[in-house]
Amino acid sequence: MKKRLISVLLCAAMAGAMLAGCSTAETTKTETGGEKKIQVDEKLVVYGIYKAGDQTWFIDEGEAAKKAVEEAGGEFIYVDAKMNPEEYLKAIDNAIANNASGIVTCIPDQTMSQAVIDKALAAGIPIVAADDALQNAAGEKLAPWVGINAYKIGEANGEWLAKYVKDNDLSSDGEVGLMVMTMDTVSSCVPRAEGELDKFTELVPDFNSGNIFKADYDGTTDKGNTAAAAVITANPQIKKWLVTGANEEGCIGAARALESAGLDGEACVVGLGAYMSKDEWNNKGAEGTCVKASAYFSAESVGAGSVKVLLDLINGKEVEKEIAVDAIVVTPETYKEVMGSYAE
Repeated sequence: MKKRLISVLLCAAMAGAMLAGCSTAETTKTETGGEKKIQVDEKLVVYGIYKAGDQTWFIDEGEAAKKAVEEAGGEFIYVDAKMNPEEYLKAIDNAIANNASGIVTCIPDQTMSQAVIDKALAAGIPIVAADDALQNAAGEKLAPWVGINAYKIGEANGEWLAKYVKDNDLSSDGEVGLMVMTMDTVSSCVPRAEGELDKFTELVPDFNSGNIFKADYDGTTDKGNTAAAAVITANPQIKKWLVTGANEEGCIGAARALESAGLDGEACVVGLGAYMSKDEWNNKGAEGTCVKASAYFSAESVGAGSVKVLLDLINGKEVEKEIAVDAIVVTPETYKEVMGSYAE
């Protein structure tokens, strides 16, 4: 159930400061037929500050956010924080110094959330979290959030893997192992892995729990590769690996580790995002990779959705506290139809 914005004071203060001194506004039609209000005497400038701006997901999300801002008659400034907390805080300070109208952001370290909120509030700049929430130590959201329906998406992957196991009569095979790539320090990623594991064990209750492993990493392909390789090396008794995880990079990193170990031939990797899996299928074909499926969810929905919420805040509207995007599992046979231009 979607929750209403609990911090009315925060949003009111941000929106009020944003609108102060603006006596008039005009309404513009977007390409999609919607309406956005922008201040006549103040240019709309939105900063998109993303923790890993070189990753495909954030590039696509940023493009969608840029389009939405430009439809509203404004300028969008994309910033890559390079997974560096100092770079990230510098980007927040720059947005404030440059009198940004608002900020959409994915933070690299959620323990910094309160500091970011305090900066934005003091400057009167509305802020919306995308993907990873701005939250306090108790996990309570400090700003509106737009992201994926994490646990449900995880369940979709777990269900697909369970069907794969049943279809291939693998549940009682002692050489089969399940590896779940986890990111336990990122709140938005934890329920993805939990959903995957919960649904898989629910549907395949006779699977040997001793053959289930976790590999924790930081969200990058390189660290996913390293974490998966360590698990593979430590468990030579496993010859047939099933892999899924918290993001696409980790799953692709695991695929590379399986290839290096010579175990990709009988492996099955299920990604989460599909923005790298589609490259596997485009470049290698269905038989050329151990990546067999991936949960696809739209970066466009998150990018454009985060801007829509931000524009509503700027215009003093009440917004929902949480907006979650669902996913569909795609395969080499279905990804082009489902993903459209994002499959290219």
